[in-house]
Amino acid sequence: MPNWGGGKKCGVCQKTVYFAEEVQCEGNSFHKSCFLCMVCKKNLDSTTVAVHGEEIYCKSCYGKKYGPKGYGYGQGAGTLSMDKGESLGIRPEETLSHQPTNNPNASRMAQKVGGADCCPRCGKSVYAAEKVIGAGKSWHKSCFRCAKCGKSLESTTLADKDNEIYCKACYAKNFGPKGFGFGQGAGALAHTE
Repeated sequence: MPNWGGGKKCGVCQKTVYFAEEVQCEGNSFHKSCFLCMVCKKNLDSTTVAVHGEEIYCKSCYGKKYGPKGYGYGQGAGTLSMDKGESLGIRPEETLSHQPTNNPNASRMAQKVGGADCCPRCGKSVYAAEKVIGAGKSWHKSCFRCAKCGKSLESTTLADKDNEIYCKACYAKNFGPKGFGFGQGAGALAHTE
């Protein structure tokens, strides 16, 4: 059909869009009244629109329909939700069930429960956000302290013995050499009476 009016066609209703009522998005034109989320029908603007092919959505509905699935996704940070958008007419896509690997050479990380290392001090899982590596092991930041005095350690200022970590002073005091001149400071071979 010829376009006698000369205006562009709306991406939703396919009627002519005149300049005064035009909203442009990704090279398409829309009536202001048609520039709505395809699911929840909220008004959209350049900061709230999410485009998928020829379809337009608000960011929330787009996330529910096309974003990652599971707890906390599609609603913003810190949200725990299992809402997949069924109430908005979104049909969840079929997902494949998890198939465990039969690879006998799976990595050491994959063989651990949950893929996280265990802290030698408290025995709980250590995840990347709280991990400190020292003495060849992964520790929680809060557990990365001297076993004797409780002083906070750094990987360069620790000494380890029997799966425990110590500050250099406590290590020297408890496990260093014993006898005249030892444990009193550098070069001290003094005997006081």
